[in-house]
Amino acid sequence: MNLNNVCSLCPNACNINKNIAKGACGTDSKIYIAKYYLHPYEEPCISGKNGSGTVFFCGCSLRCVFCQNYPLSRFQTGKAITVNELADIFKELESLGATNINLVNPTHYSNQIIEALKIYKPSIPIVYNTHGYENVEILKKINDYIDVYLPDIKFFSPFLSKRYTGKENYFEYASKAIEFMCNKPIVFDENGNMTSGVIVRHLVLPQGTIDSKNVLDWFSHLKDKAYINIMSQYTPFGEIDNFPELKRKITKREYDTVIDYAINLKIEKAFFQKHESADTSYIPSWDY
Repeated sequence: MNLNNVCSLCPNACNINKNIAKGACGTDSKIYIAKYYLHPYEEPCISGKNGSGTVFFCGCSLRCVFCQNYPLSRFQTGKAITVNELADIFKELESLGATNINLVNPTHYSNQIIEALKIYKPSIPIVYNTHGYENVEILKKINDYIDVYLPDIKFFSPFLSKRYTGKENYFEYASKAIEFMCNKPIVFDENGNMTSGVIVRHLVLPQGTIDSKNVLDWFSHLKDKAYINIMSQYTPFGEIDNFPELKRKITKREYDTVIDYAINLKIEKAFFQKHESADTSYIPSWDY
């Protein structure tokens, strides 16, 4: 983003002047958040004892039809804050004992986040929690401010990514972004909390086991550089009326098939979820 706010932060490259219009992510030049608090439902090494100091940003440059944070990504909720207020939020979460500062869906606010971290850089790790649809050049700008990357790798198939996000090139960008992120060394503190490194998240979708296996085949060359969380928590949500296959949770057989495949690939740095993790109770209520 340059001085006149023409935005090219994400692969959409909409080149919209956000001072006068909204970009493909749905946002203008302001920062919008829906909630910040100590979030207990991340991976154990991210949540830690007290919870991850999580800031939920509004808008989205990917916009999956099944988004579990649909009110945020589609701007049905949220309030505008300034860069100074964002820095104050970081300070407040740190004072509450947060394990880290967890930036959820930060892509389209990258420049403002850098400004806020220049105002106040917490002594706890900074986590970049993203859908994975990223420009490597933008990641290079924010990389010095980030300790832990928490990217999704949602789809391998261009057909599925186009069907569910309208973006056929998702894997092309996400795979390159994650390979860049994997330059962060894996480090844990004495309490078992990740202070540096990468956890790649993959959500198994209904009828999606073939795509999940393709994702794991790709990830296997990074298995020594990053952890992977293979998630069973898909819950029908969002705007899925025209997607009948998404109107059910995944079966235990589907999930076990993917887990067995990961084990056969000797992927050892992995988190597996209990099948009952597919529950709306894990979705936060929004404050704004």
